[in-house]
Amino acid sequence: MNWKFWEKKETKPKQKEEWWRSLLFAVIAATLIRWVFMEAFTIPTPSMEKSLLVGDYLFVSKFHYGTRTPKTPLQVPLTHQKIWGTNIPSYSTAIQLPQYRLPGFSSVKNNDVVVFNWPDDKDYPTDLKTNYIKRCIGIAGDTLQIKDRTVFINGKQTEAPAEVQYTYLVTTNGDVSNSIFKKYHIANYGDYEKTLIPLSSNSTGYMIDMTPALAKQLIEDRVAIRTDLIDWSDERFQTVLFPMDKRTKKWNVDNYGPLWIPQKGAHIKLDSQAVATYETTIRDFEGWDNVENKGNYLMIDGKKVTDYTFQQDYYFMMGDNRHNSQDSRFWGFVPADHIVGKAYIIWLSLDPEQGIFNSVRWNRLFNLIH
Repeated sequence: MNWKFWEKKETKPKQKEEWWRSLLFAVIAATLIRWVFMEAFTIPTPSMEKSLLVGDYLFVSKFHYGTRTPKTPLQVPLTHQKIWGTNIPSYSTAIQLPQYRLPGFSSVKNNDVVVFNWPDDKDYPTDLKTNYIKRCIGIAGDTLQIKDRTVFINGKQTEAPAEVQYTYLVTTNGDVSNSIFKKYHIANYGDYEKTLIPLSSNSTGYMIDMTPALAKQLIEDRVAIRTDLIDWSDERFQTVLFPMDKRTKKWNVDNYGPLWIPQKGAHIKLDSQAVATYETTIRDFEGWDNVENKGNYLMIDGKKVTDYTFQQDYYFMMGDNRHNSQDSRFWGFVPADHIVGKAYIIWLSLDPEQGIFNSVRWNRLFNLIH
């Protein structure tokens, strides 16, 4: 007979304790890695095509620009806004801390592909706002202007991304088969690209986002009769642009600016134009309790302000799919405290238009992001 039978009963609690310790360690380690070093991110929309595709899975480097300290510490680990698979908030705003950025080894540079918290998201604290990914076109202190789709920074022409896309009206002789769209890698997110539309009284075609090279190739291969860039000065396509003052009525997505991007420590005179341009930025992101627009000056926390010094840097972001991107042209500057990290590498890419066994885009795996 085993007179030490009671010792066997103690092994199960010890095993459970070890299991919980291992799980706790794994969660803590994953949380620290996600916070300090690198976080996974998925491309959900075509705003960065063809540079980044819907279904690309990225690693976003936090240590390039420096990790932000948490503003909302009461949060379920490894979540963002909701608890997985539910609409239940994964955080509490009972405690909101001042936010700081740890030292990084780089700063945000022109043409970096950056993940950031969408500034126009009013439903969440800064560190939990919806994540966006765009290309940084202008950094703090730059003056940006777009002329006929070409970006100028401080008066100098910049080179467009290699896979930049625009929207074309493509005239055809009728319906184009799905196999043709697949052959030329023309995406079909939402089906609008493949919908035959009337272009005039005697012609039909498609509205397609694509590179200028592909637009030319479709004509050479006789898939299209002609391809015409959408004229965004046409009143049918006019939309409200940032900063929504009288100047922007003459602007469009292809002809925009000039617009100066605020820089930390920069001092400006608040005349009527400066107030119209920067009032929302000062009100929403500079940390004041109350900002009132008085036409040619501001009332900030009850004091009349005719000169202003910016408290942080700002950035101007645009999608590489230039005619199908909600970006800084529409909602304004990205504050420095909204920057999450630098998009670094594609670790997986799945084509949502393909079946599960054919969905992996093998040629995109482990590609560095430029």
